[in-house]
Amino acid sequence: MKNLILLGIAGLALASCTTVSKQYIVRPKSHTETQGTVALKQKGSKVEMDLSVFKLTPGSHAVHIHEFGNCSATDASSAGGHWNPSKDDHGKWDTEHFHMGDIGNLEADKNGQAQLIFTTDKWCLGCDDPMKNIIGKAIVIHAGVDDFHTQPTGNAGGRVGCVEIK
Repeated sequence: MKNLILLGIAGLALASCTTVSKQYIVRPKSHTETQGTVALKQKGSKVEMDLSVFKLTPGSHAVHIHEFGNCSATDASSAGGHWNPSKDDHGKWDTEHFHMGDIGNLEADKNGQAQLIFTTDKWCLGCDDPMKNIIGKAIVIHAGVDDFHTQPTGNAGGRVGCVEIK
């Protein structure tokens, strides 16, 4: 019996260390040429998003997770609004007012290239918690900067890139 308990504990420990990795392509939207990749990796309770984008206009571009993993519309409107399972106000990540879809801004250089690496324990890849699971959502890159105040979108403008998280 003791061996079975130890075996069960070892199994749980190994399961909690499982790494899940997924790679995606950024699809251009709103008649832009936006391109790039997103790598999502979960190790233990942390999810890391590595977003590399090019062919953006130079400057700041808001990045959000949207409620539907559907990028089929020309303007990515099929992705719906920001993912906000707790119905919180829009804002800057990890401040008093923010929701799960708030990521922030990425900075495109003069050549239109940008990278954003974002790590959190507030998301998961395929877990049973609908307040954390980002599978079935979309990552949307916006034309403008997120001001972190305007409700509910941050006044980020049109959608220039979209990724379906499957």
